[in-house]
Amino acid sequence: MEIQTNYPVIGLMSGTSCDGLDVVAASFTRGESPLWHYEIQAAETVPFPAPLGNSLKDSHLLSALDLAVLDVTFGRWMGETVREFCQKHRLAPMAVASHGHTVYHQPDKNLTLQIGNGWSLYTAAGLPVINDFRSLDVQLGGQGAPLVPIGDKLLFPEIDYCLNLGGIANISYEQGGKRLAFDICPFNLLFNHFASRLGAPFDAGGEYARSGQVNPTLLKRLNELPYYRTLGSKSLGREDIDVGFHPLINEFPLPPADVLATLSQHFAHKVALVIQPHNEGKPKLLCTGGGTYNRLFIENLQKQVGHSVEILVPEPTLVEFKEALIFGLLGVLRLRQETNCLASVTGAAEDSCGGTLYGFNETKNQRNQRTYAGSTKKI
Repeated sequence: MEIQTNYPVIGLMSGTSCDGLDVVAASFTRGESPLWHYEIQAAETVPFPAPLGNSLKDSHLLSALDLAVLDVTFGRWMGETVREFCQKHRLAPMAVASHGHTVYHQPDKNLTLQIGNGWSLYTAAGLPVINDFRSLDVQLGGQGAPLVPIGDKLLFPEIDYCLNLGGIANISYEQGGKRLAFDICPFNLLFNHFASRLGAPFDAGGEYARSGQVNPTLLKRLNELPYYRTLGSKSLGREDIDVGFHPLINEFPLPPADVLATLSQHFAHKVALVIQPHNEGKPKLLCTGGGTYNRLFIENLQKQVGHSVEILVPEPTLVEFKEALIFGLLGVLRLRQETNCLASVTGAAEDSCGGTLYGFNETKNQRNQRTYAGSTKKI
């Protein structure tokens, strides 16, 4: 593909919380090497239709055939969503960069699976697609995660720590001339689970947790879980949380509000431990992801780090769509055949340029003439 300087793309992110698809239209412009500038034209979270959302939530339990059907169904739905999004905002992007939805992530077995079939997405959207960003790194011996840190490095060079509070909390920062990053602990995957026991999809503002009592014994046991003894590159999958966290919490017959209060303290403690050893001056900590709106957690974190760290909560668009934005950038880097995955954060044998391309050999005129013949039945 011809190297250019400006790239209008769509970034898609479906997180482990299974609440909806983040869609971002952004234009990326190459600045002074190696930095990039971005401009967001439009951004929305499109809720999953209930049957689709339920299927995605239980996707790791499906048979091989049902999972294959969901892969195609989800890809088609994402493509239709992108097409409607572009029509609504009068956009003409050059490509779609999709994270897909993680079903399995077991890098110790050289396995990672994100569904959202690329050909299905391509034909429904009428736009070229880049997806499957994790697999190459896993085959190179890496964790396949996190992928966002290279975007943190290229788009937010003035920030010392980038903390993402999604289904899982992860962090990215520079140390010794290298980008380091890893999953710190679970986050909304556990918060939302226990909020659901109180009849809510999530703990808005952390108010349920605020009404509960921290259980010191559970807090101590959580802080001592084996995952936290692993140093260097590491990542958490839903299955790790099912095996390591839920059984421990279930040993304590506590009201959900008490569990939420304890988790809030636990997460703040683990995040603070990552930041404090690297303090120089007053570093800036940028918080993004839906968990940023959990006011109690932010308060607990500020207490843990004291006034030695400046916690920054940006405007809502960046809070909610930073990951989708960066997947757009990963797609651009893939098209330019430049590194989009850092071995320093994944533990792979080398940096790599991952992502599978769909539809880039077809001309725009051919795409315009082709009629999508798939089902238009509502999901």
